[in-house]
Amino acid sequence: MQNRAPQKAEQVYELLRRSIIMLDLAPGAPVVEKNLCAELSMSRTPVREAVQRLADEGLVHVISHSGTYVSHISFEVAEEGFVIRRALEIESVRRAATVAEDAGAELNPIVSRMRALVQTGHLHDYLDEDDAFHAAIARLSRMPRIWRFITLAKVHLDRMRQLSAPVPGHLAMVTEQHAAIAAAVAAGKADQAELAMRIHLESSFDVMAKLHHERTGMFLSEDT
Repeated sequence: MQNRAPQKAEQVYELLRRSIIMLDLAPGAPVVEKNLCAELSMSRTPVREAVQRLADEGLVHVISHSGTYVSHISFEVAEEGFVIRRALEIESVRRAATVAEDAGAELNPIVSRMRALVQTGHLHDYLDEDDAFHAAIARLSRMPRIWRFITLAKVHLDRMRQLSAPVPGHLAMVTEQHAAIAAAVAAGKADQAELAMRIHLESSFDVMAKLHHERTGMFLSEDT
């Protein structure tokens, strides 16, 4: 009985976090605890705990005497997350190429699912497979907790990734970059794996950076 409230709070947190990252809840959208309680048939306590966790991550903004709103995307924080992610992913992929056994058996099916999503146009689900691929690299490196730190660092970056998904040809290119990473890891070529990872992460961020200037309404104004 004592575990139910934390479990419910975790469920609400995961639901809201995914909705924000996938842009189903757009920047600036209100998050009304009373309505969430009614929709989810939950008491106020787990909902409030979940909202507080999201506030701690910078995904929602609580304004006294006004309400709670989905935060706008911070390009500054997203860029910082990119720098952290690149450093950790390069270390992870180099180690995976060195120590992993039969990496292709784990990575190639994910690449195949990515290709299928691109072909069918189910881009909304692509981010899940993308994350599955990079989490697998961390597991193959035998340092799976690296992915936990990356996940925390890249939360604003993830919303920018979702914005970039419809860019023509982008996800097809990203998929083949993943295939190149998988091939290098499976072949045990650490230098090649690092280069493939750098190309993938840096070219993807370049696409996202352009969207920062085109979709200003989604982003936090950071002129000051």
